[in-house]
Amino acid sequence: MEISVKEARSKFKFLLDQVEGGNEVVIRRRGKEVARLVPPKGEGKRLPSLERFRSSIKMKGEPLSEIVKKERGEGRY
Repeated sequence: MEISVKEARSKFKFLLDQVEGGNEVVIRRRGKEVARLVPPKGEGKRLPSLERFRSSIKMKGEPLSEIVKKERGEGRY
């Protein structure tokens, strides 16, 4: 994708979204390339949100908070 400096100023968030999606953006001033926005090297797909990740984990056993309360009650902390 190529865009002028003037357009880049007004559409910066859109450009970042494009780069985040894996696209490269060339910024030109009077037809000459002056900058290039590219995704970071080694970056693959974005990880799912932390909230979604946490909800996918199935915890087994007693919650840690309950274990700590019990240990404190027994004077074993």
